[in-house]
Amino acid sequence: MSSRPIIVVAGVGNSSGTGAATARLFAQSGYDVALIARESDSLRKLAAELKTGDVDVRFTPRASVSAAFDAARAHWPNGAIRVALFNAGFALWKPFLETTPEEVTRVVDTNISAAFAFAHGALRAFEGLPLDARGKRGTLLFTGAIASSLSKEFGTQNIHVAHAVIDGGIITDVSKARRGKEWAANPDGAIKPESIAQAYLYLVNQDRSAWTWELDLRPAHEKW
Repeated sequence: MSSRPIIVVAGVGNSSGTGAATARLFAQSGYDVALIARESDSLRKLAAELKTGDVDVRFTPRASVSAAFDAARAHWPNGAIRVALFNAGFALWKPFLETTPEEVTRVVDTNISAAFAFAHGALRAFEGLPLDARGKRGTLLFTGAIASSLSKEFGTQNIHVAHAVIDGGIITDVSKARRGKEWAANPDGAIKPESIAQAYLYLVNQDRSAWTWELDLRPAHEKW
């Protein structure tokens, strides 16, 4: 069985955004990949793409977050979960008075409850691991979530918790359909998911003497 480090990625959408780009980059960087997402077809497609060379992929469609971490540990009994990325999210692009209670429930379930469960599963996986060459047990990453309290609590256990503020539009199939091809083709005004993935790899490779807990990513011509 492989003893490669493992990354768990929650939220890969239709494989065109940040989660999928991060899975691809970490697979290329020597990690086995565990994927969590709602859509099984997208998961199967990305898993098939990533299964090249020595890379192994485990995907968990429509399962609880805790079950996904248990499945990853069972699938790679000799490996260790060293990185966990929570990239799932649900946003509403409509006026307040047109928003339904069901949509609010989905926002809370995805952006709060699922994030809590994911963090709990990841931190449990990191606890007890030996320190790696960079002096850390694991790295927990959030796309657009607030992680400062976890960073302070678990930093003393050599667990790196960081979150990235994505201050701009990410190029995905959904955003291209909404904003148009001209926007997506502008390298100064839109964020490539592959660039976000590179930032995550940078965070994971930081040694314990200088950790980043909040990273603000924005395109060169973003208006703020």
